[in-house]
Amino acid sequence: MPKFSIFILIFIFSFSFFGSFFYSIDAYSLQSAKILLSPSIEHLLGTDRLGRDILARLMEGGKISLIIGVGSAFIASIIGLILGSMAGYFRGNTDKAFIITVDLFLTFPTFFLLLALVSYVNASAWVLIVVISITGWMTTARLIRSESFQITSQPYIKILNIAKVSRLKILFKYYAPILAPIYFVSFTFGVGGAILAESGLSFLGLGIVAPQISWGTILSGGKEVIEIAWWVSFFPGLMIFLITFSLINISNYLQQLTNQKQIQN
Repeated sequence: MPKFSIFILIFIFSFSFFGSFFYSIDAYSLQSAKILLSPSIEHLLGTDRLGRDILARLMEGGKISLIIGVGSAFIASIIGLILGSMAGYFRGNTDKAFIITVDLFLTFPTFFLLLALVSYVNASAWVLIVVISITGWMTTARLIRSESFQITSQPYIKILNIAKVSRLKILFKYYAPILAPIYFVSFTFGVGGAILAESGLSFLGLGIVAPQISWGTILSGGKEVIEIAWWVSFFPGLMIFLITFSLINISNYLQQLTNQKQIQN
């Protein structure tokens, strides 16, 4: 068990969603007398170029970043699960349509496709969830399709089809338990990818729009003063690194469990 990674995840989620109950400084409060203060007892992580407390902004921004990460990864994984399992089960024209659709989406690099979509809409947390989901389901779908092909080739599935058992029953009863580990691996990996995508867009000024805050917008705000105020960019970057690193570790652990189970079977 990656206990340290799980502990980091629990800490970051608790820090983001419950930290404001214990740290009362307003994340939006502008104080001209406290511009770019270095970390101190009064401001534990320092202040930005508008005198706003970095620690309070990390808590507030963490809510948006985590909601976008979890929400978009969940939707993208569900889309991948549904389309991939359908392609692997029905095969034929359904599989051909699936391959064409995936190839079309993979024709464009994911991040540039994100840039193209975001440039035509006003970004918000919910818009980014939808946009990142649309551009992030292909990998999960291909993995699910590959596994579904193997399941469909099993003799008991052929017997169930000959017996005219409901297709929905077959998918939920026999496919879902086998595909669940792959789904959870893709989900954990997708959360980190979505947070990085949102941070990249916000860093370029195409993500979350003020007054909303995310770790990406805080990081972007510190790029112009990084030489004189390293803490403005360092701490949001550290949060992004910690949660991405933890999720990758957990994803690797789940993948190892899945591989061991397949070897035993």
